[in-house]
Amino acid sequence: MPRMLDVSEDVRAEIGDAEADRLLVGDNAPGSYDCTSCRTPGDSEQERTSTVLFVGDETAVLAFAHASCIPSQVVQVAEDQLQGAVRSITAGDRDEPRRVVPEQAVLGITSGLVLIDDELHPALVVEPTGAIARPGTDGRDGDQFLQLLLEQGFQPVHRMEQVPEVLHGWSILLAMGQLHAVLQPGTGGGTPVAWWQAHAPLQVTEGWRTAANKSQTVLVYAAPAGSIGQQPREDLLRDALEKASAAGLLVSAAMPLAGT
Repeated sequence: MPRMLDVSEDVRAEIGDAEADRLLVGDNAPGSYDCTSCRTPGDSEQERTSTVLFVGDETAVLAFAHASCIPSQVVQVAEDQLQGAVRSITAGDRDEPRRVVPEQAVLGITSGLVLIDDELHPALVVEPTGAIARPGTDGRDGDQFLQLLLEQGFQPVHRMEQVPEVLHGWSILLAMGQLHAVLQPGTGGGTPVAWWQAHAPLQVTEGWRTAANKSQTVLVYAAPAGSIGQQPREDLLRDALEKASAAGLLVSAAMPLAGT
């Protein structure tokens, strides 16, 4: 049965046209899967699904994600991490190597509207798929995602009823009504570089786009892996943000809008 799969040009180039076509008609794609971004169940027969190819030096593993979590893309992964993930899965079930989720974390972004003081604000919620290690370390210090963002100028969220402060030098790139990137200052104050970049531009709702164009500012919330999850409605997303804030697991910043 045909699947609702998104296969990016980069993924197609890696796996070949024949394999990509087999996936699209359902020959080699699962119906149900665990999203490699938010780790919740998905169904490629019922909802748009991204193919995500994790590539090491010698090994490549195909995983699946909700298209609303992350776009179809190729992710470079250390070979030892990928081999370890393959061994952990195939030791229990040698028939399902495609369900492997390697330890390399990917940033997932969800857009939504947040109500603060009776005004709707456009927001992005950032949550990685796994623990984030400090660059140059072996990861033994645990998840450093929030600490790294605090060092960049993000602030802890104590109350969701308060608008975050502007983080100067960062911005949200919106072009032709689609989300392209979150930009951070370049080294030494140079040209901004992408902190997060969509492989393919992400659609946002008309309401989100209207609110962003009105305020020219986007609120960015970030939480460690497993804190928010993929929420199907904005009220549930708000509840998840409230819980993460209460647990001390939420940071935020307001960023100016670049583009329209």
